[in-house]
Amino acid sequence: MEAPKHIPTEHKDIIHDVSFDYYGKRMATCSSDHTVKIWDLTENGQWKCTADWKTHSGSVWKVTWAHPEFGQVIATCSFDRTAVVWEEQVGEISFPLQSKSKWVQRASLVDSSNSVTDIKFAPKDLGLLLAMCYKDGVFRIYEATDVMNLSHWSVQHVVECKLASASCISWNPSRSIAPMLAVGSDDPSTNVGGKVEIHVLNTNTRKWGKIATLMGVTDAVHDISFAPNVGRSRHLLAIASKEIFIVAIKPIRTPPENTATQAITDKPDIQILATLSDQDSQDRFNSTTQVWRVEWNITGTILASTGDDGRVRLWKGNYMDTWKCLPSWRGDGTTTSILTRPASNSMSQAQNILDMSTQKSYPMY
Repeated sequence: MEAPKHIPTEHKDIIHDVSFDYYGKRMATCSSDHTVKIWDLTENGQWKCTADWKTHSGSVWKVTWAHPEFGQVIATCSFDRTAVVWEEQVGEISFPLQSKSKWVQRASLVDSSNSVTDIKFAPKDLGLLLAMCYKDGVFRIYEATDVMNLSHWSVQHVVECKLASASCISWNPSRSIAPMLAVGSDDPSTNVGGKVEIHVLNTNTRKWGKIATLMGVTDAVHDISFAPNVGRSRHLLAIASKEIFIVAIKPIRTPPENTATQAITDKPDIQILATLSDQDSQDRFNSTTQVWRVEWNITGTILASTGDDGRVRLWKGNYMDTWKCLPSWRGDGTTTSILTRPASNSMSQAQNILDMSTQKSYPMY
């Protein structure tokens, strides 16, 4: 396994997000210092900063890449209530990497009086769509009206979640089902529950509807990520909170009561497969540690996580849904073999964690 690399970013404040492009050859970072930096992997395996600029009037929370089919495009969101779409000017970057590339602002999206907490481009088969969630519990979906001119974006959907706040959002990358989004909340109140909602686009009415609320996730959710689906009959969702929840979503096609007026509805079967946490760090920090980021590999078989204890962990599950933690890395790049608490695979927990709609059709917004 390749050793971790230390990259001196020269950001002047906290780095809030790191995002790789589709091929893993380019990387973007954003920070509370109001800057965004683009990094390219050189032939000798080193990361070189090829662009950096100052943007937004507040901390830059997230940065995300569009699929390369639409060009070299990223989007950023900030505490200043705005999301900005950036595009690299063609012909400005040269190889070998000796000069800075130039990124230009194509659009600034401002439709809320609240902080934009997360932003994600949709899977490419849905077109150039951009989903973003806000501190007031709303998420919006924008569409580029012309992919050749990224200056024009229109709001396609505005959905009010039943969440006190929205902190993270994730698209389901599967093409076998209707578009699906998961939204998490970082509301610190633990007596409310329902910190994650699953929404699906009804392809007949073209409206988004909530199909499930994960009532058992009672702690603040910091990140959420759907796994790429490579041949599975179910969809996996990772949730970063005080612990890591691995959720399986399996669509079940049920015939409607009146087939003449209703379309067949995909009513999902949702189960909690595992709850992952590190026993050592839980003891050391008196059970107050938080998991801040989760990310899947390209096949959706290995999950990476990072949290308050300064470690990066890799998790791998087998065909029996038993998850194990592989050796982890500390912040200085050294590896450790850690003793982890066995993952909880309780079916009774899965049955108690969901609050799902029982209507024959989704509640529409």
